[in-house]
Amino acid sequence: MAETGRAEEALRPAGYSELIDRYELDVIPNWHVSLVTNSAIRRVSATRGVAEEIFPATYWPGEGLGDHLEFALKYDGTNPAILASLFEAIEVDDLLAYVHSRPTGKFARRLWFLYEFLTGASLQLDDLKTGNYIDLLDADQYYTATPGRKVRRQRIHNNLLGDSRFCPTVRRTRTLQDFEAARLADRCRDVVSGYAPGLLKRALSYFYLKETKSSFEIEHIMPSSTRTERFVALLQLADHEDFCMKTKLVEAQNQVVEPRFRELDYRTNQNYVGEAVAWQHEKVHFVSPKPEDLPELMEGLIAADQLMKEGEVPAVVHAAATAYGFVFMHPFEDGNGRIHRFLIHNILARRGFTPWGILFPISASMLQHMTEYDNSLEAFSRPLMALVEYSLDEEGRMTVLNDTSRWYRYIDMTPQAEALFRFIERTIDEELAGELAFLEHYGNTREAISEIVDMPDRLIDLFIRFSLQNNGRLSARKRASNFGFLSDEEISRMEQAVQTSYGSDTRK
Repeated sequence: MAETGRAEEALRPAGYSELIDRYELDVIPNWHVSLVTNSAIRRVSATRGVAEEIFPATYWPGEGLGDHLEFALKYDGTNPAILASLFEAIEVDDLLAYVHSRPTGKFARRLWFLYEFLTGASLQLDDLKTGNYIDLLDADQYYTATPGRKVRRQRIHNNLLGDSRFCPTVRRTRTLQDFEAARLADRCRDVVSGYAPGLLKRALSYFYLKETKSSFEIEHIMPSSTRTERFVALLQLADHEDFCMKTKLVEAQNQVVEPRFRELDYRTNQNYVGEAVAWQHEKVHFVSPKPEDLPELMEGLIAADQLMKEGEVPAVVHAAATAYGFVFMHPFEDGNGRIHRFLIHNILARRGFTPWGILFPISASMLQHMTEYDNSLEAFSRPLMALVEYSLDEEGRMTVLNDTSRWYRYIDMTPQAEALFRFIERTIDEELAGELAFLEHYGNTREAISEIVDMPDRLIDLFIRFSLQNNGRLSARKRASNFGFLSDEEISRMEQAVQTSYGSDTRK
């Protein structure tokens, strides 16, 4: 009955939904879908990240292009990718007539600016001479670059997070506002402040190694000791240098891949992420930008990174937009995922989010929550794949057949920002806090054992490890094979030292 009742409401799409239908656009769906009905009740439902809002009949905007564009900016948000597709399909005179009808109106001015920003063409309109400047994006609804760049033509503050080459958007959702209010950077500093500098120095070496192993393991790679050392060396530079520039990105790629696969520039062939599901049959999960589109996209990404830094965009939002933007560009043949995760550390460190001299293993949190990490990537790749037309030859070489560049230029990075905040929170509360406590216990245990028996450090470490593997007690087999020289009393006292330090936290 509920479905029948809903069908009788004669729902009419409005805003982006109406314009997508009217101009038969193939687009990545907007996060917000507007429908207008005859009922007097306004209601919202959400499914898989898309909010569907039903408005009473009094909200119907009218039939014109400008009517639905204005409605879209009011209720559906600012979606540059959809607008770029739309502006290619419309009769420009229809948009011009709308702007002419209200030249100083805030929505008309915003649409006028966005048309010229997204198409590179100019409307036949004179520059505005009077009126207050308005923000392009509402800072209550979006993360913006402050104070914005003055655009005299429409008397607008352009506070977008990038330029026409690459311009992500991040909506100021309740989830992101709650994470900001949690002040995770301060929480991280509080955790670190409880430990002595010497322990933090020892912990840093451990975190470098854990981050390295986790980042490789996410990609099911078992690195050699040399590759591990090279990645650790790269991580050690995270808080010293800005890596979001072409020369540094190439340098990072050379550090994280095998020497045979080092590159001197961005790729010049079409790459993709896929898996073989049968003989000569590939399942493609993600298609990266065409190589001819890549140089400009990467220039835009690098410029946006600098703009977000100078525009005081919150560090985690900045890191998400740049690092996920990088992996979606896939500018190299190999190493993109590891560089993507390294860039998170690099940006958080140079923005002062991470305490100086500390690196927390975000990749370990991603590895433990791989479904969530995959979802953060697929929030973009899944809808993208419905729009990319491609062919694969018998050797697996791909050719992209349609124009796809706008989908990589104008990405809604809200899901990625929310995911990164969750990974960081878990890293601070679980990985960082837990590992520092564990290492402190380890140091206390080593000191206590050395006072019982003056053994070499290697044997002390071995005793602690074996005991933690067996709930605080040394097994008879391990004792016979490694510690036969110890007396029963010494073993008992050493086990007690382990149990005193760790309590119930006896883990490997």
